[in-house]
Amino acid sequence: MRMPEKLHWVQTRMRRAAAAPTQNYWRYTVIKRLFSSLLIVFASLVHAQDIKTVYHLNTGIESAAAALNNIQNHLNADPKAKIVVVTHGPGIDFLMQDAKDSKGREFSAAVSGLSGKGVDFRVCNNTLVSRNIDPDKLLLETKIVPSGVAEVARLQAKEGFAYLKP
Repeated sequence: MRMPEKLHWVQTRMRRAAAAPTQNYWRYTVIKRLFSSLLIVFASLVHAQDIKTVYHLNTGIESAAAALNNIQNHLNADPKAKIVVVTHGPGIDFLMQDAKDSKGREFSAAVSGLSGKGVDFRVCNNTLVSRNIDPDKLLLETKIVPSGVAEVARLQAKEGFAYLKP
């Protein structure tokens, strides 16, 4: 190359190099803003998800009254919470018709009230079979599942429920 051509070539390269940071700056700014917007949308979606909790009850009537109070308090604090109560063994006793707490109060009203707020009550069929309990003796708000422990595991592993054992 001759000198004037070299000079023109150098000048062209310098102009391109000087323009590049501006072009890169705008690209960077647009990408940064787009990424920030996506993060905000993602964070709001994650935050908007309802809390899902499984309460695991496998002890007698005494602990059921306390568990129902815990569930009511949970819903008072977070009315949108999705709550499933899974029972097996002696934990199913409070879901029997005419079951009463130590003060003589029937559980049916508390269960019905919580069910009306979206709480699901699930009873282990293995327990019903092993204890020879007729499913017709359960409260209407209950749903029978094949296995209580398998249901708790499924809710945690496949549906992302938090686990509480009151």
